[in-house]
Amino acid sequence: MHPVITDYLPVLIFGCIAVVIAGAMLGSSLLFGHQKPYAEKTSAYECGFEAFDDARHRFDVRFYLVAILFIIFDLEVAFLFPWAMSLSRIGWFGFLSMMGFLGVLVVGFIYEWSKGALDWD
Repeated sequence: MHPVITDYLPVLIFGCIAVVIAGAMLGSSLLFGHQKPYAEKTSAYECGFEAFDDARHRFDVRFYLVAILFIIFDLEVAFLFPWAMSLSRIGWFGFLSMMGFLGVLVVGFIYEWSKGALDWD
């Protein structure tokens, strides 16, 4: 056998096993799961209004503000943990870089607050 193939053979076997297990899980959920939809289960729950046909329908700006708010906190968590773990190695440059990043997030948070996205009517 070619040496490259023997190097990647365990990866190929692992990928095949993963595909088989994923297919078995999906197939078993379709076979053994209860497929009885009812009105409450099929109602709109994510965006708060029924689906529509026209893509040019106007949305309330609060949907976008909530999305921005999610991005602010998601980015903060995604970057703060690795930064805190490596703070002793990156020194003052890394510290000041993160303070600049957090400053940008604070500006976004203040914008959200001024637009009333945190007021849940």
